[in-house]
Amino acid sequence: MALPRLYILDTNVLMHDPVSLFRFKEHDILLPMVVLEELDQHKKGLSEQARNVRQVSRYLDEMLGGLTDLESGLPLPYAQGRLFFQTSAYRQQTLPEDLAGGKADHGILAVTLAVQHQRPDTEVILVSKDINLRIKGRALGIRVEDYQSDRALEDADLLYTGITTLTPGFWDSHGRDLDAWQESGRSFYRISGPAVSGWYPNQFLVLPSGDEQGEEFAAIVRAVHPDHAVVERVTDFRREHQSVWGVRARNQEQGFALQLLMDPEIDFVSILGPAGTGKTLLTLAAALQQIFEDRRYGEAIITRATVPIGDEIGFLPGTEEEKMQPWMGAIEDNLEILARGSDAGGSWGRTATQDLIGKRIRIKSMSFMRGRTFLEKFVIVDEAQNLTSKEMKALVTRAGPGTKMVCLGNIAQIDTPYLTETTSGLTYVVDRFKAWEHSGHITLRRGERSRLADYANGAL
Repeated sequence: MALPRLYILDTNVLMHDPVSLFRFKEHDILLPMVVLEELDQHKKGLSEQARNVRQVSRYLDEMLGGLTDLESGLPLPYAQGRLFFQTSAYRQQTLPEDLAGGKADHGILAVTLAVQHQRPDTEVILVSKDINLRIKGRALGIRVEDYQSDRALEDADLLYTGITTLTPGFWDSHGRDLDAWQESGRSFYRISGPAVSGWYPNQFLVLPSGDEQGEEFAAIVRAVHPDHAVVERVTDFRREHQSVWGVRARNQEQGFALQLLMDPEIDFVSILGPAGTGKTLLTLAAALQQIFEDRRYGEAIITRATVPIGDEIGFLPGTEEEKMQPWMGAIEDNLEILARGSDAGGSWGRTATQDLIGKRIRIKSMSFMRGRTFLEKFVIVDEAQNLTSKEMKALVTRAGPGTKMVCLGNIAQIDTPYLTETTSGLTYVVDRFKAWEHSGHITLRRGERSRLADYANGAL
């Protein structure tokens, strides 16, 4: 018979996810006094972590109510377990002399060891997002775990890519009841068969040709029903006459990205890929095309998480947009490339184009997004892999009528502490939006920046 479990939570778990208190189902939770002390130290400020701490404090206050006897624990809402607090000092177990006293992490370890000694009939588990604390815990014989409930997936390799390659014999098993028709110059197919149930709306289907001269079949799923799916042949954006703001797709994946970016029926697009795959350039080209030529959106709003790779450079002067300029180097580089399309007018034409583009591109800080509503805007969230799922929800819910939102990022380059490939907000939205008919996702793998960048991506 399995022993009952008692989870001891580290401070960083509560700071990362305030709802973690209610995610342990029928198991009990214990909060050491040092954790409450650390929460008190981090409650001030406007950061996301400070907001989470204050939310945890509100949850605890609501559960405590007028209770004064905490020995029997508090019932946890939305769960079957109970919440316990450390109500007395534990002196039964001491730490090794090498672990200095007074440090919060070591206090948590001491409490865990003491609870293990007091409750031999219970499986005591320390939950922390601090890798070093978990290593120390294992060295002391403590069972430790990472916080799992914030994971969108168990393995990042299982993340939805937006593309599926059909088997060579696909038409033998799915072509018997095939129905094809054209509508407004677009080719549609109604396909039935066993593979249909595993498809998602706006997923791309690729069937390579059997020989080099043959034409491959590439389509996008438009609707999925229990017994069939409707697919449409994709537009080949690699052709000159299909260029977007003077930009042509250099490979099939980029063409698929432009298909999603230019589709007015798709409100949310996520694009993953390493550096040099063209995520930002393609998105900006689609934004400019639909703002100036198609007049589908009023302006583009660009934001990103301001997480530095190296040391901080201090406070930045100027207005909101001026403060964001150092973080938007990639955007400016790509806008400079897109403005070269006006070379026919000489330097005066390029300057006029840059000024015109600048009036329709707004760079905004993520810190001031709460409470806003974007109407008929093309919103670009760059470096979205550095956002938590909560921050991503706060951004996506800002979209009003007629707004398209595009999230760009590379989950292999996460700079935010306590975020991983499986817990990133970008991973979260890719997984949660894949079945929605007005969203689309594509993972770009082939770099197009330069042969040096391509080699560096593979070799370094």
